[in-house]
Amino acid sequence: MQQKILIVDDERPIVTLLTYNIENAGFTVDVAYDGIEAVKMAEQFPYDLIILDLMLPGKDGMDVCKYLRQNHIDTPIIMLTAKDDEIDKVLGLELGADDYLTKPFSPREVVARIKAILRRTKDTKETPSVIYIGDLAIFPEKYEVMLHDRKLDFTRKEFELLVFLAEHEGIVLLRDQLLSDVWDYDFAGDTRIVDVHISRLREKIESNSKKPRYIKTIRGLGYKLENPNDHQ
Repeated sequence: MQQKILIVDDERPIVTLLTYNIENAGFTVDVAYDGIEAVKMAEQFPYDLIILDLMLPGKDGMDVCKYLRQNHIDTPIIMLTAKDDEIDKVLGLELGADDYLTKPFSPREVVARIKAILRRTKDTKETPSVIYIGDLAIFPEKYEVMLHDRKLDFTRKEFELLVFLAEHEGIVLLRDQLLSDVWDYDFAGDTRIVDVHISRLREKIESNSKKPRYIKTIRGLGYKLENPNDHQ
């Protein structure tokens, strides 16, 4: 069965360009031209990925992304923006987008990003049924994380990043390595994506995100996940 992509953009020339290239890459495409329609379609159909423009009539891309994540719709989202604005990029990621592209973009790069995200989503490499680190219990197959007796909520990409860090406990992981292995990019990407997702993980698993006990920053290199009980 072909994987289905939802394109959400009110600029019809861009929709036509994206549709042509994505369908040529072997995917099925649906289209929504405003945010309200996008929400209805995302709730009704199990899309494999959503391409979501930031500037939309009815309900903008930020609001759509926020609504979907708050309602536990974890379909991967690539956000499109006409603004080369760091604030928009970071806010989109903080709301739960998996990736972003700035207009104008290369259709080839859009297809490459889609394939990269979907490859990672379908990754079936063997992992333990549960990973214990400190007070965290991570269940890779169930997409669940427990902190003490409390279940934590993560976006798909946040969860995949946490699992990857846990699988490499105690090892310093470079930002470029995380971008390659978690986002599965085989081209140069913006490592700011990694930093924003690390920040969101800390907010959820750390008692004090400003003084993290689990995810440590290794200045000039990247990050390392540690078991805080090993240092007591």
